[in-house]
Amino acid sequence: MSIRRRGQRHLLAKGSALAAFVTAGWFLLHTGGQPVQAAPQRPTVSPLPGKKAFPGALGFGANAKGGRGGTIMMVTNLNDAGKGSLRACIEAKGPRVCVFRVNGLIRFSERPPVVRNPYLTIAGQTSPGSGITIAHSGGSNGRTPLVIKNTHDVVVRHIRIRPDRPGGNRGSEDTITIENSSNVIIDHVSASWARDELINGYGDNDSITVSNSIFAWGIPSHDKCALLASDPEEGQRFSFINNVCAHNGDRNPDLNFPPHSCVEVVNNVLYNGASRFAEIWESFGGTPVSIVGNSFISGPNTASQAVGIARDTRYSTGKARVYLWDNRFQGGFEQVNSAVRQVQEPTPICALTLQPVDSSTAYSRVLARAGAFPRDAIDDQVIYDIKHSSGRIGQPDPKLPSWDRETPDADSDQDGMSDGWERMVGTNPQRGDPWGDIDGDGVENLEEFLIYREMELGL
Repeated sequence: MSIRRRGQRHLLAKGSALAAFVTAGWFLLHTGGQPVQAAPQRPTVSPLPGKKAFPGALGFGANAKGGRGGTIMMVTNLNDAGKGSLRACIEAKGPRVCVFRVNGLIRFSERPPVVRNPYLTIAGQTSPGSGITIAHSGGSNGRTPLVIKNTHDVVVRHIRIRPDRPGGNRGSEDTITIENSSNVIIDHVSASWARDELINGYGDNDSITVSNSIFAWGIPSHDKCALLASDPEEGQRFSFINNVCAHNGDRNPDLNFPPHSCVEVVNNVLYNGASRFAEIWESFGGTPVSIVGNSFISGPNTASQAVGIARDTRYSTGKARVYLWDNRFQGGFEQVNSAVRQVQEPTPICALTLQPVDSSTAYSRVLARAGAFPRDAIDDQVIYDIKHSSGRIGQPDPKLPSWDRETPDADSDQDGMSDGWERMVGTNPQRGDPWGDIDGDGVENLEEFLIYREMELGL
């Protein structure tokens, strides 16, 4: 049985701010008799059972334990290393949560630390004032600032990674690399100025979520948003949800997975790709992917020959399987190339782990909520550019904003929760109880406090 796509439904409103071209996905199924018209099924949804990394965690990485139940480690300075540093928390053993008592820039003067020890939560939303930004020092030690390697159960939230100085090896300069790891969630992270990919999945990862994040302004001429799988051998489960890719030439994102994988690209906003937005490759046996509810939006660098969803059959070792639903496109580029149409499926490849919202709603939500909070001027500019069809790849030059040092709220018992919040909810600010459950709802006190902090930051 062969499948070919018969047509697409146009939803174009002349003069509208975001005219849409939505893939409806009608097919003709050739069964040897008369063609029978069939519509693709709506996405099936099967959320992961089990306790979530935090309330609202999504995707295949949603059950990452992080540092739950472990030590609260206070990051009290912006130093590269030593007591009270972020490096000390990352390199410690056992379940642990990095809670920040400082704000500003952590610049690793030596090679950046690698997350190797499992059961880690980096809770950037605990930082006072402007939050936490991570960078390297450039030169020979200018390597990827955040590497998660050969480990499991890692949660990273509300940090910015902005390497503003060139390092000595472009191929080692992502902003985030996840390698041979499982049960990892990257959420509300902002990343820019990588000389390789902004985020890269390498080796045999599994149960990974990248969500609610902004990946913008990769450095030309290798300006790439996301290479979600590189050199994998085993099937992977990978979720890319509610993110922004902006001002990157291609790999927005790049999808190249083994055939027994489950890959979902859901409710993202992808802006100003130059030559390609989403890319589907087949060099590891044929990527199975569901691309649902995304917005593909042209910008000043988008060529008329650009492609929104492209399949590349060079080096193919097996055919991809692609399910499309409710993706919308703005601009004069080719929406879906013919090679994708040849492998389009009328049913989802795997059940989605979340209920997607429609692409229009997703566009508004992502622009309001993606990235590390509070947003800095760099993220503000990215969102402005998307809304106003402005900005360019490679502009402006990497330059970090300045930050005023802020005083953290009192935390007498050093349990990661402010005294004021503890008094408000009825816990004892003189007795550490981060893993209790004062209201009996199944969410630990510290997680309740982190939700409160997000609300304070504008989420």
